[in-house]
Amino acid sequence: MKKTFVAILALMVSALAAQAQILTDSNLPIVVIETDGGAPIPDEPKVLATMKIIWHEDGSRNFLADTTSPQFLNYNGRIGIERRGYSSQMASDKKPYSLTTLQADDVSHNNVSVLGMPKENDWILNSLAFDQTGMRDVMAYELSNQIGQYASRCQYCELILNGDYRGLYVFMEKIKPDKGRVNIEKMDTTCNQPPEVTGGYIVQANRSDNDPLAWQMLTYLYYWSWPIYTEFIHHYPKHDHITETQADYIHNVFLSLEEVAHNHNANVTSGIPSVIDIPTFIDFMMMAEFTSNVDVYHLSTFFHKDRDGKLRAGPIWDYNLAFGYDAFGDRSGYDVWQFDNGDNTGPRFWKDLFNTFLFRCHLAKRWLELSENGMPFDYDRISSRIDEIDTLIAEAVGRDNQRWNNMPQHESYLNEMKEWIQLRIDWLNANVGSCEACSDVELPPLVISKINYHPQDHWGVGGDRLEFIEISNNGDEEVDLTGFYFRELGISYRFPANAKIGPNEALVLCSDSMAFSDFYNTKAFGQYTRNLSNKAQNLVLADAWGNIIDEVHYTDSLPWPTEADGNGGYLELIDLDLDNSLPENWTVGHDLTFLQETAESQWNIYPNPTQGILIVQTLDATPPPTGTTYQITNLLGQTVSSGSLVARTLQIDVSRLPTGIYVIKTSSKDGTTLRRKFIKE
Repeated sequence: MKKTFVAILALMVSALAAQAQILTDSNLPIVVIETDGGAPIPDEPKVLATMKIIWHEDGSRNFLADTTSPQFLNYNGRIGIERRGYSSQMASDKKPYSLTTLQADDVSHNNVSVLGMPKENDWILNSLAFDQTGMRDVMAYELSNQIGQYASRCQYCELILNGDYRGLYVFMEKIKPDKGRVNIEKMDTTCNQPPEVTGGYIVQANRSDNDPLAWQMLTYLYYWSWPIYTEFIHHYPKHDHITETQADYIHNVFLSLEEVAHNHNANVTSGIPSVIDIPTFIDFMMMAEFTSNVDVYHLSTFFHKDRDGKLRAGPIWDYNLAFGYDAFGDRSGYDVWQFDNGDNTGPRFWKDLFNTFLFRCHLAKRWLELSENGMPFDYDRISSRIDEIDTLIAEAVGRDNQRWNNMPQHESYLNEMKEWIQLRIDWLNANVGSCEACSDVELPPLVISKINYHPQDHWGVGGDRLEFIEISNNGDEEVDLTGFYFRELGISYRFPANAKIGPNEALVLCSDSMAFSDFYNTKAFGQYTRNLSNKAQNLVLADAWGNIIDEVHYTDSLPWPTEADGNGGYLELIDLDLDNSLPENWTVGHDLTFLQETAESQWNIYPNPTQGILIVQTLDATPPPTGTTYQITNLLGQTVSSGSLVARTLQIDVSRLPTGIYVIKTSSKDGTTLRRKFIKE
């Protein structure tokens, strides 16, 4: 009996050693994780571990022996790790994981760039459950990013966990609020008043097994006369962090969507376009239907909403049961609409949106755009990408099969997926409908003409509060701006009903109406929410249905004018007739044309222009209040002189100032602020 036990133990040790030897080197990054003390990884909570990622960034092979070579370690540090997923976790002994990169203290999050992805601390190791192609999720996320809708970025890798080779994985981003991921404003428990309570939020339609139910919404499914509901959960803020006011607010947004969609209300001020961001909902349906994802709409379906912004669909998630494959039946057909196939159809607003004439028209228009030759849904383009990915992961698939035999029919599944995609494209072409009613939308000649994205601080006012965007009407007719908005995340602004801009006129939107009015001594047309990026941002002005009117993607580096980056200037389009998407058509503006003299001035300056002495004189019979100061700035906002006003008349020597226009500002303790321009000859 003792000899038998020893023999079995020896066989087990030998088997584990063989598993470890499956991988010595790879064309893919190698992720090596050792939990503290070899502890097993539970469903939750996270256990502590050390992770090393071997990655030769020049594209050469990665060797397991490089764990001791710092120059080849993309990451070498602490993590917390746990199992994740629902059906994917039960599909195989090859588990999916969620991990957080940590500082050396094992507590603080460590924001790092992993495998070339933007810095963050929350990551996923996708085990490719149910997917013999090994690429359905990756293909879907790539396609979503290509059509302009963020989805998690991915990198294939091979995983060794506690000395055990675990196979082919996808290292990917976790869905969360972050400027590099879901770019929404973060919330806290103090955000209970407008505009703070309006966002940001991430909500998920999914089963509420592990997360408390937020609310339910009716679907079109009925069994035995009982209604079926789609469950919603709070993804961000989480259920235990969201306040009652916040929860009620975001729930009411979904109720509004349900109402306007059910009534097929297409009014831009009170209907579907006033509640949702049309492009994201259409693109979400494009991804769901092009791939015929069997879980979408009812499960693993995300929505997000920025502060003062519209409700947006996405990011897409969980596409392993798609592209014609269903591990639990035959639901991923090439000839069905997933929102109306009798299974997992999700809330009824999806079908109601599709049956709203103008929404379906824009959906059909988008399909024709995306399926053109060379576009993301073009068959030849997708087929070529499938071949590229297959070549990339081929040797790892072999090792994965040696370990798990989860992809024994890998090649046949790839061929079936290609054949299915062609059938799906043909079916969609025949069934998506007409876009004739929305194919030639007349868009007004509005131009983004000035961008002050990184103003300097002035007189104690932070530069972020002095931002502005100028929009010019480069036409001879008045334009109705009702419902126009900035559709890219980063800032939020929607023009109110009956807003107008006259022919050849310009208007200004700012980040802080009070600061703008105080500094520039004039009123902006409106105030957007959040701030422009000091690095780079895509500004997309669109009509209520999301049709792009004008688009500018600026950066703070060459060939864009760099003096606009915190050096006192702002971006200014040289001519309204030029293409404002090209950096060479922009210059640096310095003349703050918004700046006006105080209409009811209580003091005077002379001579103006002056060559040497500037006399400042109050018009009151009494001296200015104690503590009254003056400040002279150039048009770059730089202070060139300052002092106190202690008498009714003060002489200031400006003879040493260069020729130009200057601004003198007086400030008193009671908050009175006055400005005047003067010219130094």
